Amino acid sequence: MQGKTLLVIVGPTGVGKTRISIRLARQWAAPIVSADSRQFYRELRIGTAAPTDGELQAARHYFIGTHSIHDEYNSGQFELDVHRLLGELFQAHDLVLLVGGSMMYVDAVCHGIDDLPTIDAATRAYWQEQYRTRGAAFIQSELQRLDPEHYRQVDLHNLKRVLHALEVCTITGRPYSSLRTGRKKERPFQIMKIGLNRPREELYDRINRRVDQMMADGLLAEAERYYEYRHLNTLNTVGYKELYAYLEGRMTLPEAVGLIKQDTRRYAKRQLSWFNRDREVHWFHPDDEDDIIQYVSRHIPPRQTSET
Repeated sequence: MQGKTLLVIVGPTGVGKTRISIRLARQWAAPIVSADSRQFYRELRIGTAAPTDGELQAARHYFIGTHSIHDEYNSGQFELDVHRLLGELFQAHDLVLLVGGSMMYVDAVCHGIDDLPTIDAATRAYWQEQYRTRGAAFIQSELQRLDPEHYRQVDLHNLKRVLHALEVCTITGRPYSSLRTGRKKERPFQIMKIGLNRPREELYDRINRRVDQMMADGLLAEAERYYEYRHLNTLNTVGYKELYAYLEGRMTLPEAVGLIKQDTRRYAKRQLSWFNRDREVHWFHPDDEDDIIQYVSRHIPPRQTSET
């Protein structure tokens, strides 16, 4: 794939990745591969801020609404699926965009992830039951017991990752951290990375206003529609879990909305901490679109390819 480039656009939730990615996609006639792991799910349009129909028509997108909340999907499968897709897209395009803020999914495509065992249904069901009946504090303490090193590193509030580490520990009989090599895989194409960020006050204000807009657009009704499936990992996520707490009478609606804003801001902070460790990322304010275009043009001259 000589002469082929994967342009990776990362940044925190709510920063404005969609707008600039569409402009770049149109400038270079390039397709967009989404690396937002929540936007994979076709049922969750409002709470994941999925691209609008107009945005989807403005540029060819992949991995938007391609899966159901009932599907088991992870970063390892995403790595395989995206590289299979890139093999096809690079036949017609010199440039493909990978856009999103899901840290593990971006890393899986760019650097690869360690080959970990497939989790069987019984092991997954066991830990889901432990979480359901004994709570988050119990599964966090179990991770501390089974893998203290990973316990110190993982975001303990990301229960999906805590549960996955426990599943791997159970299947292998070894600490999850001992199976992670951190070795980067070679890729047959160039990777170029752009990061988008705003001053904290500006970013947090955008997040707060976006949550208000989601509520106005019908987020509560969307959450209610899938209430019976709230036990699924795909719904144990910001924007839905807080509303389920409201629907179960554990807090008021204003409290739930306030918590969505708070949890989203915390997630944005974790995203920035993760991406800031990557020295390959070149950072811009999202409003500096002309500077971004010029930067990309210096590395990849604009060139029309076949239609997406």
